[in-house]
Amino acid sequence: MFLKKEKEKTFDPELNKTRESFFSKIKNLFFRKSKLDINFIDHIEDILLSSDIGTKTTIKIINSLEKKIKKEKYEDIPIQGLYKLLKEEIEVLFVDIQNECLEKKIKYEKKPYVIMMVGVNGVGKTTTIGKLAFFLKNKKFNVMIGASDTFRAAAVTQLEIWANRANVPLIKQHIHADPASVAYDTLKSAISKNIDVVLIDTAGRLQNRINLMEELSKISRVMKKIIPESPHEIILVLDSSTGQNAFEQVKKFTTFVKVSSLILTKLEGTAKGGVVIGIMDQFKIPIKYIGIGEKIQDLKEFDGKKFVDSFFPKKSLI
Repeated sequence: MFLKKEKEKTFDPELNKTRESFFSKIKNLFFRKSKLDINFIDHIEDILLSSDIGTKTTIKIINSLEKKIKKEKYEDIPIQGLYKLLKEEIEVLFVDIQNECLEKKIKYEKKPYVIMMVGVNGVGKTTTIGKLAFFLKNKKFNVMIGASDTFRAAAVTQLEIWANRANVPLIKQHIHADPASVAYDTLKSAISKNIDVVLIDTAGRLQNRINLMEELSKISRVMKKIIPESPHEIILVLDSSTGQNAFEQVKKFTTFVKVSSLILTKLEGTAKGGVVIGIMDQFKIPIKYIGIGEKIQDLKEFDGKKFVDSFFPKKSLI
């Protein structure tokens, strides 16, 4: 056998649950087989589907694997070879996606760099804004937050708590104020105070898509009156633990707003991290950061290669 029991921890802790769900199944499959048979690819397909990678992406991976081994007899292909091919098929899904470092973009664009944060209620958007503000402040940027989710009083209150934790200024108005007006005030204040980065929170009432689309469009139009290039970035926040529902949220948001990047929350607490692979394949939108806990410092830059490597560690090969 070419797989061996690991004696030391070789994975990032935030991927443990996904690793246990995905990699342990792959490991067990390869471990109990000394050579391939006609059903082996079917077993891999089942594992990919059960890991929330998604039907389209799974079919794409399986078809490519079958094409590569079509000219060979199953029994002539070493287990190690298929293990490597599977990893390569997943790696290639990340290759063509441009994921320019956000800090570099902020540094070289005209100030302030405006980021509109979108996402449905409950995905951890407010918490993520606080974490991102803290993260960017630690990178020596001056950050300001605009509370344009005026639909819920709790949203403004929670955002104010996170802004205080990150020690960054927050611009807000009264409940049910015009969200675009808050964004306008935020950008005016940011310019006067020489702010580097502005994070604009928005409502997440996806069940009322028409109103939300109009609201986001209005916010964008009003901001352009002050900074024509804004928003420079539209980041969609997704809850990793929702699995296939995350796919649906990306589909819906990308129909009425130009999402430029993603942040995945709650990755440390889910076995559905395979959704990352499917989203990268189906939407070609870069993932900038992942949320890995409840603390303000629990935001981490996403590394696609490291993510895939965590599922196919070299130490598992003899």
